[in-house]
Amino acid sequence: MEQLQQGVRRIVAPNPSPMTYQGTCSYVIGTGDVAVIDPGPDDPAHLRAIVDGLGAGERISHILVTHAHLDHSPGARALSEATGAPVYAFGPPDAGRSAIMTELAARGVPGGGEGVDHGFAPDQLLGDGETLAHGDWALTALHTPGHFCNHLSFGFEDAVLSGDVIMGWSSTLISPPDGDLHDYYQSLARIESLAPRILYPGHGAPVLDPRALIAEQRAHRETRSAQILAALSTGAATPASLRAQIYRDLPPPLHGAAQRNVFAHLIELTQQNKIHPASHLAPTSEFSLR
Repeated sequence: MEQLQQGVRRIVAPNPSPMTYQGTCSYVIGTGDVAVIDPGPDDPAHLRAIVDGLGAGERISHILVTHAHLDHSPGARALSEATGAPVYAFGPPDAGRSAIMTELAARGVPGGGEGVDHGFAPDQLLGDGETLAHGDWALTALHTPGHFCNHLSFGFEDAVLSGDVIMGWSSTLISPPDGDLHDYYQSLARIESLAPRILYPGHGAPVLDPRALIAEQRAHRETRSAQILAALSTGAATPASLRAQIYRDLPPPLHGAAQRNVFAHLIELTQQNKIHPASHLAPTSEFSLR
């Protein structure tokens, strides 16, 4: 277990992949009675490593989950059963979903990416802005949807544990109806307004210059929207054909994730009244400029 600063330790789950980088970062907050953020997948060896990494006399008193993806939340229940600590989160997997994404989900539009932990159910709900304090630590819940509707980041002193909304190795996947680009922009602004000294993400290294990375990731999304608008200026196109035009050198295993990202941009551009689908919003619809 790696000490990142006073009161923050990290252990990385052994679940590397093209979507998770080196693995999911599980964080231990405080000393004595500690909180664990994102136990990760239901991997007995990783959960045992979290417990074994604690100091003499320490115990897990609280378990917090940033969001209900399979690489973050399934280990929470097993760790709770092993330690007796309750699980805290914003809500079940559909909590915090925007109206347009609720409509898409009702029409059966599938999600994708890391996979939804459909059975996730926290013991205790944490509302936006609520502070959970115990022993020598305090964490403030920040509802930061965009990557996932029930996503929480956590403020700790002058740091923010940013889950997957801002990562230390890549821009995040936004896969409707679980992800929402409009919400993502708002979440970037929310974290930026806090002016954190450092970010501890769900994947990758700590972010030492949060303001610069937030600006870079916002610009990346704006550039992607501009590419889509430029492509549509030559004629109507589907998310699949736009992905083929824009992500020319992407390895085939990532085509699905890229296509979902394109669809997220198309939804947001539709909301801005810059484009429109031929019939209704769907991952297979043809979109045109207004």
